Amino acid sequence: MRDLAAGFGYLMKGQRWVARHTRWWGFGMIPALVSLVLYAGALAVLGFWADDAVAWATPFADDWGSPWQSLVRGTLVVLLFGAGLGLAVLTFTAVTLLVGSPFYESLAERVEELEGGGPDGPDTSLWHDLVVGARDSLVILFWTALFGVLLFACGFVPVIGQTAVPAVGFCVSGFFLAAELTSVPLQRRGIPLKERLRRLRGHKMLSLGFGVPLVLLFLLPFVAVLAMPGAVAGATLMARERLADQDGDGDGDGGGGQSGGSDSFVTNSTASSTSSVRWSSSKSTGDAFPS
Repeated sequence: MRDLAAGFGYLMKGQRWVARHTRWWGFGMIPALVSLVLYAGALAVLGFWADDAVAWATPFADDWGSPWQSLVRGTLVVLLFGAGLGLAVLTFTAVTLLVGSPFYESLAERVEELEGGGPDGPDTSLWHDLVVGARDSLVILFWTALFGVLLFACGFVPVIGQTAVPAVGFCVSGFFLAAELTSVPLQRRGIPLKERLRRLRGHKMLSLGFGVPLVLLFLLPFVAVLAMPGAVAGATLMARERLADQDGDGDGDGGGGQSGGSDSFVTNSTASSTSSVRWSSSKSTGDAFPS
């Protein structure tokens, strides 16, 4: 339970961080706003053409009388739009991170700089980072969709499908949302996706405490835009203190995990004291944003 509370604490700490640095909060909302406009347009098109799409897909119902034709096609329209809305919620973070890669890289660097410094990022081009980020996001989306299909099937089980399955669904979405957001600081440390997921599994309660409340917030579109910069800041703090230099040996000993996080924080701060001085000139993306 302490790790669960700690995960939520990192989320709140990130929101407080951007509240104190309002210029970063404003810049961090730009990619989220762009993604919101794109998704709103796509959902509007889906809503406009959903009736025609369902009618085209169900020619067998053309000769059905009332009320069966309207009932079946109306249900399918609702399901189609609901599926589109669910896909939008699942992919919003990945698309926003991809669209705003330079923004969030700079935001994460600034967080680490003010918290005592962090490692220099890998010497790779922006396009390389975008390709790697897109590939990792597709892998995470695949696993999320796979779990989603399994949970959808379990949803037809009486009682369990209406109680336990939605709760598990939120936990799965929260875990993978935490994986998406911590990818920014952990990828800079050269940690591949497979290892990042292993470390998050080793701290499942920490990941759920961070990700599940964020999933609930992201169900509200405008709240998602407001919360996105703080989510990146909070994920950066959680990654540097709890995930960067530890073995992910489980949540059983909450106190031990915290101690390990503190040790890694001190190690990171000491080892990278010189690299933090070079940030202002070494990262071209960072020069474009407020300091």
